[in-house]
Amino acid sequence: MAGRLEGKVAVITGAASGIGRGTVDLFVKEGARVIAADIQDDKGAHIEEDHKGNARYVRCDVSLESDIEAAVAAATQHFGKLDFLFNNAGTGGARDAADAVTAEGFDAVMHLHVRAALFGIKYAAPAMRANGGGSILSTASVAGLQAGYGPILYSIAKAAIVHMTKVTAPHLAADNIRVNCICPGLIATNIFAQGMGIPSQIGETRLDAIADAAKNSQPIRRGGRPRDIAEAALYFASDGSDWVTGQALAVDGGITLGPNDMAQMTVFAPIVQALGVDEETLAQIIAGRV
Repeated sequence: MAGRLEGKVAVITGAASGIGRGTVDLFVKEGARVIAADIQDDKGAHIEEDHKGNARYVRCDVSLESDIEAAVAAATQHFGKLDFLFNNAGTGGARDAADAVTAEGFDAVMHLHVRAALFGIKYAAPAMRANGGGSILSTASVAGLQAGYGPILYSIAKAAIVHMTKVTAPHLAADNIRVNCICPGLIATNIFAQGMGIPSQIGETRLDAIADAAKNSQPIRRGGRPRDIAEAALYFASDGSDWVTGQALAVDGGITLGPNDMAQMTVFAPIVQALGVDEETLAQIIAGRV
């Protein structure tokens, strides 16, 4: 049976590791040819080795407009067209408090996430229009939907991507170009290590530990993996989503739903105690036995 992306051509930024690499692997398996754009040349070479003829690595620093333009152009140059763009590159960025942000930190985070995604749309749209349409997807985050899931500047940038998705989608819909974004929850990638100043090489050796540590952080009791996001990206790249645009899809194990009922009871414990409920009964309430 033909793959779900048979005959399609995709550009994926941040393709050499984490969500990007997981998406490259799945897309090639499903029949796509992929331009894997990143700045990690050694890992890019591995992508080409692993997917001979179906994936080509292009060095791309998404903070540079010219690199984005070149990566998008590479799809047409090497594979004849462009069907799908995944604006995925990014890191956690500066962790400064609101009263400690710097212009340099702000510019770096916004350029890496917001400007890069917008320029991706800018250069992908003409190529897709010439091909009769296409699909553009950007990586946002649950941090862009609610407070408390990421550093301030990162969260602002991801919220901007969510809104960018909504305001650009109507402009391109008449050309049969869809624009959507994914909001990942806690996904086991080295972004956590990078955010804490730990070398990515070390972080990549601890991905199983990260996933295991995150398994109780959301209603679905397992840690998120890059494959979870890749599967969602596959939907947006496929013809199955050809009537979906302007959407922000949370792929988060339910973390944005908040704690389950019993966990939430611990928040109200002081109030319940103030009502005169003894500690033993309170413990039974929290455990769901009362």
